[in-house]
Amino acid sequence: MALSAKLDLRQTQALVMTPLLMQSIRLLQLTHIELEQFIEQEIEKNPLLERDDTTGEHFSPDERGFNTDRISGDEREFGRGAVGSDGEADNPLGGQADQWLMSGESTSSGSMSDTFDSSLENIFPDDPGTHDFIAGDLASQWKSSSGDGYLSTGGEGFNLEQVTATPETLRGHVAEQIIFAFASAGDRLIAAELADHLDESGYLRADVEEIAARFGVDAKHIEKLIAILQRFEPAGLFARDLAECLSLQLRAKNRFGPSMKILLQNLDLLAKRDFHSLKKLCHVGDADILAMLQEIQHLDPKPGTAFSSGIADSIVPDVQVDTASDGSWRIELNPDALPRVLINNSYYATIAKTKTSPAEKTFLSECLQSANWLTRSLDQRAQTILKVAGEIVRQQEQFLRHGVAYLKPLNLRNVADAIGMHESTVSRVTANKYMLTKRGVFELRYFFNAAIAATEGGEQHSSQSVRHQIKQLIDVETPDDILSDDTIVDLLKEQGIEIARRTVAKYREGMNIASSVQRRREKKAQASACKGDGKSGFIRHVGVEFC
Repeated sequence: MALSAKLDLRQTQALVMTPLLMQSIRLLQLTHIELEQFIEQEIEKNPLLERDDTTGEHFSPDERGFNTDRISGDEREFGRGAVGSDGEADNPLGGQADQWLMSGESTSSGSMSDTFDSSLENIFPDDPGTHDFIAGDLASQWKSSSGDGYLSTGGEGFNLEQVTATPETLRGHVAEQIIFAFASAGDRLIAAELADHLDESGYLRADVEEIAARFGVDAKHIEKLIAILQRFEPAGLFARDLAECLSLQLRAKNRFGPSMKILLQNLDLLAKRDFHSLKKLCHVGDADILAMLQEIQHLDPKPGTAFSSGIADSIVPDVQVDTASDGSWRIELNPDALPRVLINNSYYATIAKTKTSPAEKTFLSECLQSANWLTRSLDQRAQTILKVAGEIVRQQEQFLRHGVAYLKPLNLRNVADAIGMHESTVSRVTANKYMLTKRGVFELRYFFNAAIAATEGGEQHSSQSVRHQIKQLIDVETPDDILSDDTIVDLLKEQGIEIARRTVAKYREGMNIASSVQRRREKKAQASACKGDGKSGFIRHVGVEFC
């Protein structure tokens, strides 16, 4: 069969991802902070867009308050003073004010100094007749300038965050202590070099031999400097490992003895809760072992993280759920997380009437089209979030009323089919969105849980509720009746939950719960400590109680 080129006409359906559609999809999955940044960029580029800063009411599902019409300038009130019929502002002094202003009295610093027969600085420390002339680009940065700063506004609009001190860093905190700890300039130089090798946790990550060779000193001298640096605040800095970090903090508290030293040398046994071996090594009893364990748990394994400059973003819920007077659920969009943008139609009409070039008309038309798209997209985004949140509340009503034990299994497809949307749309809506309920603030993804099969064809259980039941079973166990993973499986089967042992182990480790062997060792040690007198060894020195 010979190959030949030919034309073929076919009719097919395909989804065309236009730039506006891609932008709308991206807008749907933006978080509150990312959406604010996006809107600020659009307002900066588009002269027809303005923010609506009206606040006060919460928008209900049927009345969200989306307006795209701009209030005309004639309808605004700028807070001017009352104006009389003659066009002059009302003044209690009447014409006397004008006479006083036109009387020729000079208010300059020179004339006032001659009048008072003294320097103006002795009378008025801040001369109101003088002004510091600062360039326009710098005037806004100085709160004491004569522009729109702090002094000119009487404190209104003063931004305290712009004048607060820079957050203290770990490097700066250590540098201040180095100045007073070392008398020799050479030692201060070496100490500064060692401080540069601190990681974010405050541990020293330096090669002592390499630094000693570079500075031409003995390695023992470097170790002496490190010993001095290890006495810096907070305790635990310049440690080489976890055991040394904990020992430095215990020395600072005067609670580092031979038994504690042996315990820190065997942290692997402590992690396994092998109290039997630790008692033999440390030559102490159960009460002392538990007292030392409690003392270690109150230490900071990463003392350098206290100087980290990271700022945690506060969570702003997108949806608020509350109980109505008739017992139903009232679902509202949070106005604080719902930016409102207005289109300045009056400005567009004014510019459109003027004589503009074709390029300017094209730019203005594109701005209007972009502004209309943004307002419609924000409205559509709010409606979609409201639909998804309403279906989640309907599906998880028992959780909102009775708690996590009643959380139902739910997936994205269930919600998508109920509201008539695609599963990917629901996935984008629930990403990094939060819901405020009477039980706290939850991410929308929290309500989606895998289904755990039920015994004998019963109702399925959510993975989150199963985790909650596992934790409840472990919390009530006694030292003589520690539940193994197999025992937990049997108990859950009695409650109608079909689950594998490896799944129980995975959920238990995810909740940071120790194994049954480690829990048995710890609880038996606590029971033995409660039966003893509690007046020997380390526990007498620390003064803690367990019963």
